[in-house]
Amino acid sequence: MPLSRLSECLACRAELHVCRMCELYDPRKAESCHEPRADPPKDKLRANFCDYFQPRTDAFQPRDDSAADKARQELAGLFAPKR
Repeated sequence: MPLSRLSECLACRAELHVCRMCELYDPRKAESCHEPRADPPKDKLRANFCDYFQPRTDAFQPRDDSAADKARQELAGLFAPKR
């Protein structure tokens, strides 16, 4: 599916046509890109006009909120009415 430069996540409105969401992105490479002909933007988290952009299928990794949920439950338990 082609993503336009202005595509955004429907849930959080984050820009999607960004270097870090691309198959060619690799922070270990010079300019962080496998494509030598690409003119890499300075900000890898902002939308850009790269013609070599290929969206990664595994780009989204949901947060692990289990520790935060456990902490919230423990905090709620501190303020729960005693029986």
